[in-house]
Amino acid sequence: MPPRRLMAAALAVATMAAGLTAATAAATAAAAAPPPAPVTTQNAISSSFADTFADPAVIQGRDGYWYAYATSDPLVAGGPFGLMHMARTKDFGSWEYLGTVFNDETKPKWAAPGSFFWAPDIRYFGGRYVMYFTVTDTLANPGGDPAIGVATAPTPTGPWTATDGPVVAPKPDGNGGYFGTIDPAMLTAADGKRYLYAGGYYGGISVTELSPDGLTSVGTPTQVTIGDRYEGSYVVYRDGWYYLMGSSMNCCAGPTTGYSVFAGRSKSPRGPFLDADGASMNESRVGGTTVITQNGNKWIGPGHHAFITDAAGQDHIVYHALDRATPWLTDPFGINRRPMLIDRIDWIDGWPRTRAGAGPSDTPQPAPTTGSGAGIDAADPASGLWGATRLAGDSLGGPTASIRGVAATRQSAPGGSLRVEADVKLGNRFTTVVGGGAVVVSVGSNKITIVAGGRTTSAALPAGFDRSQWNNLIVQVAGNTVTARVNDAGLGDLYAEARLVVPGLKVRSAPVRWLGTAELDNLTVRPVAEPVRRAAAVPVAGKLLAGDEFSGGLGDQWSWVRPDSRAVVADGKLSWPLQNTDLVGSGNNASLLFHQTPASDSWIAETKLHLDLGEGDIRNYQQAGMIAYLNDDDFARLGDVAIWRTRQTEFGRELVARADGATSYGGAAIGRPAPTMWMRLAYHRNAAGEHVYRAGTSVDGKKWTWGASWVLPAGTTPKLGLYAHGDQTGSNPPPVATFDYLRFYTSK
Repeated sequence: MPPRRLMAAALAVATMAAGLTAATAAATAAAAAPPPAPVTTQNAISSSFADTFADPAVIQGRDGYWYAYATSDPLVAGGPFGLMHMARTKDFGSWEYLGTVFNDETKPKWAAPGSFFWAPDIRYFGGRYVMYFTVTDTLANPGGDPAIGVATAPTPTGPWTATDGPVVAPKPDGNGGYFGTIDPAMLTAADGKRYLYAGGYYGGISVTELSPDGLTSVGTPTQVTIGDRYEGSYVVYRDGWYYLMGSSMNCCAGPTTGYSVFAGRSKSPRGPFLDADGASMNESRVGGTTVITQNGNKWIGPGHHAFITDAAGQDHIVYHALDRATPWLTDPFGINRRPMLIDRIDWIDGWPRTRAGAGPSDTPQPAPTTGSGAGIDAADPASGLWGATRLAGDSLGGPTASIRGVAATRQSAPGGSLRVEADVKLGNRFTTVVGGGAVVVSVGSNKITIVAGGRTTSAALPAGFDRSQWNNLIVQVAGNTVTARVNDAGLGDLYAEARLVVPGLKVRSAPVRWLGTAELDNLTVRPVAEPVRRAAAVPVAGKLLAGDEFSGGLGDQWSWVRPDSRAVVADGKLSWPLQNTDLVGSGNNASLLFHQTPASDSWIAETKLHLDLGEGDIRNYQQAGMIAYLNDDDFARLGDVAIWRTRQTEFGRELVARADGATSYGGAAIGRPAPTMWMRLAYHRNAAGEHVYRAGTSVDGKKWTWGASWVLPAGTTPKLGLYAHGDQTGSNPPPVATFDYLRFYTSK
């Protein structure tokens, strides 16, 4: 629609709505009813119905409920394995368990009898719910050939009908086995195509185009992450970028689980995906910007997540994690207890950060905003509108609002930033007017157009866009930016999005008005959540307290466990050839060099390390760095490490995990490795007297990336020092770790 016609449409809306009745004006001027008391959440949000609810996927159904789905672990200790689980909530404060997705009769016929069903991904398009999931073993090659299945249903609770075969078939690895075709995530992109991301550590994550109905893969897959680093993918579109997020390291190592989520972005759904520093997620020195990692509180291993956006436009991450005090579902050494958690996502400098980088919460938090303001009942939208007809709807969605001509909210929407969202069946043209005409958004026959402040912009709808089906329409004014998006179900995908920046844009309090033809459900009108733009505080090094510049021999402030005579101080450096040794499990034969620590409850230790581990070749666990150490079975080590073909920075943890003395080891990734790196461990003692170490890395000694925290027990005296080893060095001569110094600073 040309701008003049859009403005004329807006004028018609204003004129016709003003003449509806005198009662309309009176109701519009009336103050809205006081809002209900805010709802809070307390992690873990699944605790009322389950001990574990891993790999969650979430969607808002047409009935207004939010539905969550989880992998097929037993819900409680001693419980049977399920066939994936379902639960729902209206406000994220209380939940109802709904049973399993499949039963023995409805599960995919092509799955092997002992197969598990993992990592569901839920979507809605084409008038039905579509679920993608991992099948760990198929009848085609019994014994472990994972594939991706797909099932459809008319409602969020089923009945679920699986297709006759996988949507992504098992991928032979060429050595008699199969790559890890696991953890699916679907995306509808602006090019009108549907894509499925799947894969894991063995083989990497790939993206495959799907048929329009989402049930068949087509074309050639594109690998978007290197193997050995990422699984549990999820992709969202924001501000012109596709953000690929993946989980990394150990999902399920009990009290040493170091799972974390990292992101890269691209202008194309096929990548390449680069992190905030420009490093690729698909190269040996692997990149990834931290989305969530553990922070030293009760939660460890946060990962395998989904994203949702609430009625106020606030993004949230839904994920699983482990309580480090109760990491097992069964005893002894049973299934990992991985309940479902939720936290706010803030976009800091264009990147998603959980609570601005603060990580998982363990205190009450504001729940996602649900329902509507402006006098609208989202479950019965016609009751809050003038000019709309109430339709009975269907058994799934309940009553809907039909607009044929002009309609308006009975109450004024607040001025300023505002978000209007609804599930819609669109006629040929449908216009939304916000702020008494300040913003006009029209969904025409082939494009979305925004007019505001004398400016206009448009975005084309894909050729195959089906207006007759339920889709999701969002009109948002946030500050001076107007965004209009049409997508499947509000899960970060899109058919088209138009964005217009209008300096000095003013949106006054006024009814929201519509002109055209559409059917609406789940209508919400809400002020936009105030964005958090400043990152959470990170450790900052202050005054130099102590240390060694390696300008002479090792003094009496140093001590060894299993001395290594090959470690030499010369030319202002400590040069230490990597030993063919390790500390993990029973391999407690590595040399360790410790320095006295400051006599305070907080400090930062820093070293500069040069270690050339090459690129691309297989070198298993060559590494060097810093270590916080109680004994050979209780330590946390921060190192530059080779893990198969990748080069990573790992903050690992080992401790005794069982009464019989068996140990557990896991790690958290952090930052990007380089041949020369700076490393920090920020130490403090928490209120319980525990020793908390947070890892930081840098490739220039100036800009620091802060990552995961590990906690060592209270009532102990950990040591801090250096190490250089690897259980399979795989090179001759072995690489040499060169340390320039070890320093201790105050922590600001």
